[in-house]
Amino acid sequence: MKRKFFFGAALLAALTLGTVSCSDDNNGTGNGNGDWTYDGDAADIDYTLANASDWHNYMGVVAQLLREDASNLYSYWAESYQGGSSYAEFFKAHAEGTTFPSALSAIGQIIDGCWDIANEVGEQKIGDPINKWNSGDHTAAVYAVESWYSWHSREDYSNNIISIYSALCGSRNVVVDNELSLNLEQSEVAEHSIYNIVKNHDPQRIDDLMLLVKNAHDAILNIPQPFRSNINSQEALDAQDACADLADGLTAFKNYLNNETAINSDEVLNPVVEQYVDEVVVPTYADLKQEVEDLYSAIATLAQNRTDANFRAAAAQWIVAREPWEKSEAFLFGPVADQGLDPNMDSWPLDQDGIVNILKSGDYGQLEWSGDFMTDENGDPVENIAAAQSVRGFHTLEFLLFKDGQARTVPAE
Repeated sequence: MKRKFFFGAALLAALTLGTVSCSDDNNGTGNGNGDWTYDGDAADIDYTLANASDWHNYMGVVAQLLREDASNLYSYWAESYQGGSSYAEFFKAHAEGTTFPSALSAIGQIIDGCWDIANEVGEQKIGDPINKWNSGDHTAAVYAVESWYSWHSREDYSNNIISIYSALCGSRNVVVDNELSLNLEQSEVAEHSIYNIVKNHDPQRIDDLMLLVKNAHDAILNIPQPFRSNINSQEALDAQDACADLADGLTAFKNYLNNETAINSDEVLNPVVEQYVDEVVVPTYADLKQEVEDLYSAIATLAQNRTDANFRAAAAQWIVAREPWEKSEAFLFGPVADQGLDPNMDSWPLDQDGIVNILKSGDYGQLEWSGDFMTDENGDPVENIAAAQSVRGFHTLEFLLFKDGQARTVPAE
């Protein structure tokens, strides 16, 4: 599917409030139309009177693209994909001759998605910063921490693990108690779920797996806050190990299911696939669509009325909108992968220098890519697509909304 993004004069006019008065400060001077200078580290740039108009224009364009991606993702799953029926119907049908020829193959994809995010959290989201820290490059280690601008890393990563719970248990009703511990006794398990079909056949096996889910979740939230300041902690290493244990457990669990003919038939698994799609995936993407719409509105309100309160409101809504996204990461297959929507919305790390250059130039075409989504031999987006994706999405908004874990503030006149 070809994708093109257009940034017309009407959009920019709606997002631009005109020029602001010139101001001298430690980040340079200018008139709000790109005529300002900044020579420091891009990660340290501040929101100023000089760059405010450019700042809000950029946020508005990024928010619009994020809104478009979230809406498309929901539509692909719930309404129509590639001119046909919805991806939800395709996945539930698992017809012979397709990517998913049986219910067991669909269940295999569900478990593979769980493994992917367990491994990613342990090896990349936690592991990359640890490796860079141990190599002595502490600055690179901090920059490798996803969501470090907002100090929301632990929450993002723990929500990734919750997505695994939901996939296995067929429910989004997950309870985290006051001690930041995943409460397996109070969290809901759907009747038609991977958990229940195994519980009725081999209860110890599924209970052992769910304990690994809980351990990974709790270990992540046991890292002292913020993770960016505790990369070299024992708690971070423990969380990495817990995620590795969970990934190993999921591998063994998939092998078990593949060999248990008593419970891996279409008759047994069809209701499980339907529950997963109808009660986990589609509602999560519906929430994402709505919360991103509200984020777009909060950013528009901020652009129209530049106050500390509106910065706080937009930053708070960013956190709210992140939750359904992070709780979807156990099912990053289908349209979200095939159409490049995952890196569109959630690329990390960002090109911080590129963001500052766009702030100054107003060249929003740099956020644009067209044609089919393509990846290289490593599965990463090809260079021109990756460049566009590294200056847009959730984390670009995070960079523009937050500073040292707090919402940015409006400088005095």
